[in-house]
Amino acid sequence: MTAGLGEPAPRQPGGDTGAGSSWALALRLARRELRGGFRGFKVMLACLTLGVGAIAAIGSFSAAIKEGIARDARTLLGGDVDLRLMHRTATDAQLHYLSTNGTVSAIARMRAMAHAVGEKASRPALVEIKAVDGAYPLFGEVILAPAMALKTALAPTMRAFGAVAERDLLIRLGLTLGDRVRLGAAEFVIRAVLMREPDRGSGVFKLGPRMIISQQGLGATGLVQPGSLIHHHYKVGLAPGMDVDRWTAKLTAAFPDAGWRFRTVKNPVPRIARFVERFGLFLTLIGLGALLIGGIGVGNAVKSYLDGKTSTIATLKCLGAPAKLIFRTYLIQVMVMAAAGIALGLIIGAALPALAVSAFKAYLPVDPRFGLHGEPLALGAAYGVLTALGFTLWPLARARQISAAGLFRDLVSPDRRRPPPAYIAATLSAVLALAFLAYATAASREIALWFIGATILALAAFSAEAHGLRRCAQWLAKKGSIRRRFLHLHLAIANLGRPGAPTAIIVTSLGIGLTLFVTLAEIEGNLERQIRRSIPERAPSYYFIDIQPAQAQAFDAVIASVPGAGELRRMPSLRARIVRINGIGVDRAAIAPTARWVVRGDRGLTYTATPPPYSRVVAGEWWPADYSGPPVISLDAHIARGFGVGVGDTLTFNLLGREITATIANLRRVDWISLALNFVVIFAPGTLEGAPQTHIATVKAAPGSEEAVRSAVTSRFANITAIHVRDALEAAAAILAAIATAGRATGAVALMVGTLVLAGAIAAGQRRRIYDAVVLKIVGARRSDILRAFVIEFAIVGLASSALAGLFGCAAAYLILTRVMDTSWAFLPGPVIGAALGCTGVTMAFGFAGTWRALGQTAASALRTA
Repeated sequence: MTAGLGEPAPRQPGGDTGAGSSWALALRLARRELRGGFRGFKVMLACLTLGVGAIAAIGSFSAAIKEGIARDARTLLGGDVDLRLMHRTATDAQLHYLSTNGTVSAIARMRAMAHAVGEKASRPALVEIKAVDGAYPLFGEVILAPAMALKTALAPTMRAFGAVAERDLLIRLGLTLGDRVRLGAAEFVIRAVLMREPDRGSGVFKLGPRMIISQQGLGATGLVQPGSLIHHHYKVGLAPGMDVDRWTAKLTAAFPDAGWRFRTVKNPVPRIARFVERFGLFLTLIGLGALLIGGIGVGNAVKSYLDGKTSTIATLKCLGAPAKLIFRTYLIQVMVMAAAGIALGLIIGAALPALAVSAFKAYLPVDPRFGLHGEPLALGAAYGVLTALGFTLWPLARARQISAAGLFRDLVSPDRRRPPPAYIAATLSAVLALAFLAYATAASREIALWFIGATILALAAFSAEAHGLRRCAQWLAKKGSIRRRFLHLHLAIANLGRPGAPTAIIVTSLGIGLTLFVTLAEIEGNLERQIRRSIPERAPSYYFIDIQPAQAQAFDAVIASVPGAGELRRMPSLRARIVRINGIGVDRAAIAPTARWVVRGDRGLTYTATPPPYSRVVAGEWWPADYSGPPVISLDAHIARGFGVGVGDTLTFNLLGREITATIANLRRVDWISLALNFVVIFAPGTLEGAPQTHIATVKAAPGSEEAVRSAVTSRFANITAIHVRDALEAAAAILAAIATAGRATGAVALMVGTLVLAGAIAAGQRRRIYDAVVLKIVGARRSDILRAFVIEFAIVGLASSALAGLFGCAAAYLILTRVMDTSWAFLPGPVIGAALGCTGVTMAFGFAGTWRALGQTAASALRTA
């Protein structure tokens, strides 16, 4: 790329004219100049170190989690295969097949209310129950405190069954080991604290502490009723050497209508894997944004360094050094420094994940496997090399292109000639390679394309703003009224429009960094506002689940008897899987990623004659209250768009092994943020009434009556589980806080890099600033006049950068919240005002510092060194 650009190789001492001697001479010259150390390259080093370090650290952390999952796959899954059924257990034929083709452990999971028994009786606590059999665990180990075998801890006595629970349950109920709790109709003695379980979870969200009991104990509780929200898992251990895909294929062929969902050791925790993949991509793109900002600083640092080498380059040109030798000499220097910055970034990226694990450890069911992960480190290095090339070839080619006389004039009027076409092509190739690398390595190429497009748009917009600011400054500088009435403002405007001003560099680098900051702050602020303020204002106080149909009227009566109990909504609840869309299996149908979750497992269904509140029909018509006809459904409009369906299309459901094909009668826009009782799919009356079902209800109560509502229901109905919405929101807020911490940390890197670019741009213009200050002193300007003019100049640049950044950041946050997250957006002035004040303050501070140093130069000393 750098050799053979149309010029003959110069004759070197000794008569060798080959390309090898040209590179050898360039290497010798570069080595001599590099003896000065990192002088002139500090900003470049810092920008590349931070950008590469952020990308490498994020990639290494994701790789550590993925390798931890792969290493502990059997333990995380609890077997080689996990089969799950909703509401029902496997048939005798299915159990016989499983036991003859592997080792089987049966587990049941559900939620229930745990009540302290005896003198310590207090308000009940929601618990996550896991009922296990004698074969559990097939792989891994249950760690208890005090240490004992799980079978011993769960063994029944004459008075109660045994149980183990997480410490949080003991704290909530005020219990100690040996105390008893009641689940439904059975009592359990807490014999040990659950410290660790092998098949901990496939997700990060839970509503209550874990409690492990025996299958026999679960049967005694009376909690398992027709339609109860219970998951039955069958963990299967295969014989050594058995291929898991072949085994599951045989199982499916043997029981094609079983209706179970299965996971295997090849993807034991898919939710965690998807979360890590998507969140890692999100942070990587922010890190790449920081690296691109750093690229501007890299290019400016190289230009500044070459400006400082004007006399050296001119001397070499006068001595007959060809342009190719100049280019190679300084290319070697730049790439050596780039390699040093990239190496430092890779060291940070390899070491940082082990230090940051504490922030996410509580949300991970796996111990990350830290070490040197080659792929993310290589990816970070590749990003660094391409960024360095993409932003340095242009100034290097420009130094190669200009004649010696032109270089001597460059201080007063920089030469704006473009490099030769070959170097422009090389620069564009590096930039395109950078974009292709981001696209090709992204977990979601659609998101990567949006990021690339947004980056191009932002660069173009901020460059256009900088150009417009310069043109406007040049126009205003000609206005005599400004010169006469506002001298300091006139000087500032004239500086903005002069040749060689760093306006474009500062506006672009700070603008993109602030755009990332405002985007993240607006998204986080909107989500936190909804979780902590907007949602609680409209949300119900409690969700009550597992209400048996025979209990429905009595439940309503209990709620009505509690003073302060407000709006009650109750609906039937069933679970089914969507198996076909317009007759096409969901595994072959084209489904958007945002709607894919609906077909990954069982979904909640209901039926009603009237449309539920907090939703409106946007296509089609709601059925009449006395509807009696073939199955029809109402579908969430967002999911319909993801499925590519509309009114008149069909969905086929598998409900307890029976397939039901229903026609879409209408589409609804659902306000999910209200947390009101609603469903993605609602059937018209006449189809589901005969299926096993429970009811689910929401109750909104006055703040002082919430505990009375819960107590009245749970004391009357042992099988009904109460979910306190505020507790669920607090759990969601905790997860959001951890995610936001990582986002803020990565966004902070972008701001730090932008600040470094600002510092580098001001340092690069120091010679010109000293020159201007000396001239102004000679003509009689006071120190305070010069200082004010320079500070006003940087204040204008800071305000211009933050204004466009605030607009772009809010627009990006709006699109992400409304189009990707399908939630509402509200303008939050805090992040925008903070960005404006912070950006203006930082630019003014750096401008003040640079100007103060320039003002320290006396006219005599400056003229002597000119």
